[in-house]
Amino acid sequence: MSTELTPEQIQKVLQGIAIPPQPQVLVDLQMEQLKPDWSIQEIARLIGQDVGLSGSILKTVNSPFYKHSNTITSIDQAVNLLGVNSVVNLVNALSIKGALSDDDIIALGRFWDTAMDIAITSSVIAKQIGVPNPEEAYTLGLFHNCGVPLLMSRFANYNQVMIEAYADAGERIVEVENRRINTNHAVVGYYVAKSWNLPDYLCEAIHEHHRIMKTFAEESASARKKTLLAVLKMAEHICGNYRILGQQNEDYEWARIREIVWMYTGLTEYEFASLKLQIEEMGLGSLAYYD
Repeated sequence: MSTELTPEQIQKVLQGIAIPPQPQVLVDLQMEQLKPDWSIQEIARLIGQDVGLSGSILKTVNSPFYKHSNTITSIDQAVNLLGVNSVVNLVNALSIKGALSDDDIIALGRFWDTAMDIAITSSVIAKQIGVPNPEEAYTLGLFHNCGVPLLMSRFANYNQVMIEAYADAGERIVEVENRRINTNHAVVGYYVAKSWNLPDYLCEAIHEHHRIMKTFAEESASARKKTLLAVLKMAEHICGNYRILGQQNEDYEWARIREIVWMYTGLTEYEFASLKLQIEEMGLGSLAYYD
């Protein structure tokens, strides 16, 4: 994805969608992390200044997904237990949610639940297959569909567009979006990620998460990006994203790409089935919603 477009060209691509500005708390956190003497205490203090955000983080980290034996009652505890990267990831995701109106949030309740599910599942898969930095997979899982709620707010028919896109067994999801609304959630998500200063490899992965075959065929594509995308697509399938966003009983995208994903990660079909079962036994995945 070119980053050399003019503001006018970017707005044409975005179809007039306003990218939410990076919240000040994220600016402050990024500035703090750039300091050679940054501290966990200061990170916690910066987050704690936003009462609403702090409450959302504590609610999230005390959810059944994290399975902590004791209730986490402060941001200091959350940062110390989960690590700075995980908590900053949560701040990113919750900030996107906070950029929308209450009506949008209510309408997309299942979307937000699934985003968290995909993020945690991505982290679990990354650890299982030996990815060096599983928190990167977590971040991608949380952020990869951030363009969806923005498009939902912009286009009244977007929900129907997504159903049509996921129902198409032959055409990529973003191609259907492009045909119907002249943009797509991967492009919008890319510009959100860029404007919020996420690392370039994550921005690119967001842009390419529905063009796996093309990315994996490119010799210039980094192993890091390919691995993150492979993990994400496994997590999306396990979490039933095709059911949540696409309202389909079959995952046509996964059927097209699963062989290349398994080949790249070194997983056999049996090993993937075992991994899927393990994740579902943890209370994650599509069974968490459909059992």
